[in-house]
Amino acid sequence: MSAPAPSRPVLELSGIHKQFNGIPALADVRLTLRAGEIHTLMGQNGAGKSTLIKVLTGVYPFDAGEMRLDGSAIRPASPLAAQQLGISTVYQEVNLCPNLSVAENIFAGRYPRRGLLQRIDWPAARRGAEELLARLDVRLDVSRLLSSYPVAVQQMVAIARALGVQAKVLILDEPTSSLDEEEVNKLFDVLRRLRAEGLAILFVTHFLNQVYAVSDRITVLRNGAWVGEWAAADLGPQALISAMVGREFDMAAGSDAARPPVPEGAPVLLQASGLGQRGQLQPLDIGLRQGEVVGLAGLLGSGRTELARLLFGLARPDSGELRIDGKAVRFQAPADAVAQGLAMCPEERKTDGIVAELSVRENIALALQASLGLKRNLSRAEQTRLAEAFVKALGIKTASVETPIGLLSGGNQQKAVLARWLATQPRLLLLDEPTRGIDVAAKQEILQEILRLAGEGMSVLFISSEMDEVVRLSHRVAVLRDRRKVGELPAGCSEEDVYEMIART
Repeated sequence: MSAPAPSRPVLELSGIHKQFNGIPALADVRLTLRAGEIHTLMGQNGAGKSTLIKVLTGVYPFDAGEMRLDGSAIRPASPLAAQQLGISTVYQEVNLCPNLSVAENIFAGRYPRRGLLQRIDWPAARRGAEELLARLDVRLDVSRLLSSYPVAVQQMVAIARALGVQAKVLILDEPTSSLDEEEVNKLFDVLRRLRAEGLAILFVTHFLNQVYAVSDRITVLRNGAWVGEWAAADLGPQALISAMVGREFDMAAGSDAARPPVPEGAPVLLQASGLGQRGQLQPLDIGLRQGEVVGLAGLLGSGRTELARLLFGLARPDSGELRIDGKAVRFQAPADAVAQGLAMCPEERKTDGIVAELSVRENIALALQASLGLKRNLSRAEQTRLAEAFVKALGIKTASVETPIGLLSGGNQQKAVLARWLATQPRLLLLDEPTRGIDVAAKQEILQEILRLAGEGMSVLFISSEMDEVVRLSHRVAVLRDRRKVGELPAGCSEEDVYEMIART
């Protein structure tokens, strides 16, 4: 049987160029979105995805090239102009008004009106909101405040608002980043329904499994340039990552073969016994040996971050004991943990990790300088040598170590935070969601770096919502549920084993 013919193009971009201060951000980029298809845009952080979306939505004017909608040339001068043309966008962070009702959010700026005085027709607004949500198979009280509903529902409201402008193209920029697995599946059901109605959908995600769950086609960007377009069925995961990074990539990182064994008789570096904090974490036992990667698995709210904070002195336990090298310790502050050879990359990179206004050099040198105290200042030259060494070792993409770190892509910011702590030469690294919000290629690089460090004898406590990462990397997996430890699983366990343990206890 021959393959079905491609559906008609709705939005076509060709030869798109965009520069900032003479530096190319997009170079000869092309994109074709077809009716009744879900088209996924992929690329590493800094590949040009966000810039392309802003060109599509009228935030940035393009310098050269052509954009055609239903065959006619367009050049949207603003997001409003793009919406009026039928190009709607739903962003990663729901940018609605929580203090307004669902109906008000859906129709804000374009309320139905009636009478000579053009008063807002509230009954019509509520009916219209209900009809748009019903299109998504969502039924709720549209007169209630948006803030009274969970994030997953707010995401549906944002999509309903986008559809309310008679959208021809729907752009979804990281729409699943704040959703759990069940909520993601519901969103995908909605996307399939909209696809069946003939909508052209552009989907941007960092999650490799989600790409293949819903995509019909995939376009890859690299360094601001178009690499290619493929049918999703013709581009496997390894080929996709290779297209993103421009070279063959090892997808076996974290497999049993790649995971370095823990040496026989390796000493216990850290041992927590009955460690807990009232209202935050039930007392639990956990230990790490030298060179061992221990994964923390659990659903959101299971207590993973709370445990990491207790271990690093960011919170104080009110029960139990913590031992380092067999000696009881009590951390009053993170500086005490650092003095014992611990380091921690926090979950919230932008608020708790980087200092956006400081340079890459200053961010990398921060923890080492703090550990040395006021009596021993790192000179500018020492900081530069340190930063340049880690930029090279970890493949951090930056124009210079003097570049403000806030200008780097998410994956490169994460590598710089990792470099900051590696500069202190820690014995135990606590990693809380180290791959969140970064592209699949950068994820692989960070996972390989973790395995390399473990092979050199560093202990790692690895926390991730990506269960496949946890089971691939870990020598043991400690499973948490409802802020208590419910068991441990050995190396080689499956995601299903972890979920079964969570479900049955």
